[in-house]
Amino acid sequence: MSSYNVFITGGASGIGYGIAERLAAKGHHILIADINLDAATAAAEKLKAAGGSAQPVEIDVTDAAGVAALPEKLKDTPVDILVNNAGIQHVSKIEDFPPEKWQLLINIMLVAPALLTQAFLPHMRSNNFGRIINIGSIHSVVASPFKSAYVAAKHGLLGFSKTIALETGDCDVTINTVCPAYVKTPLVEKQIAAQAKENGITEEEVVNKIMLEPMPKKAFISLEELGDTADFLISSAARNITGQTLILDGGWTAR
Repeated sequence: MSSYNVFITGGASGIGYGIAERLAAKGHHILIADINLDAATAAAEKLKAAGGSAQPVEIDVTDAAGVAALPEKLKDTPVDILVNNAGIQHVSKIEDFPPEKWQLLINIMLVAPALLTQAFLPHMRSNNFGRIINIGSIHSVVASPFKSAYVAAKHGLLGFSKTIALETGDCDVTINTVCPAYVKTPLVEKQIAAQAKENGITEEEVVNKIMLEPMPKKAFISLEELGDTADFLISSAARNITGQTLILDGGWTAR
């Protein structure tokens, strides 16, 4: 199996780190990209201690000039696989939603994947190989109240992926969006507390009555599932899967 350089945004924790762990175990070199260099460095050291190959990259994905400079900065380790994972959440009624926070969510989860694709696609084209894996969400295909910016950004990612799939049909580059239902990460733990406050219910009720209620399987999606899905999308078996939405939702959207 070929070994690739994999650039994962928001790679220091949560879903990003879960995918990094899986792909490092498969022999790929992981570039842990994060706004927090200390966290990225610690995550890369942890991967290396487990026998993997990794390096930290400090990047604010909303900094267009910084993103554009990445290929030159990383010329010794050109990026073959891009995992657009960085994300934040803000739970609020639209009437109370701070406009700058709305803009920030869009910039991190929709504009940044476009900027990063723009930066790394030329190498993928010249190499006639590349994989872009966007980490979407169940909220790429359905909505929940109080998450207007997040839902809008994640829906937008699907349109972006389909467009780039059409633009890369002439080479061995694919772009797909992986859309999990709730994954137990620090981001979701915070959401549970925020939803409890917004809805005036307990955190246990948020988990059972809001998060897992729509899922016939009644289970959080695991980091292992996401890592294995990314591994599959990198493989030659998935070379004609592009512009697609892979939904890991325990049957949520089957209703």
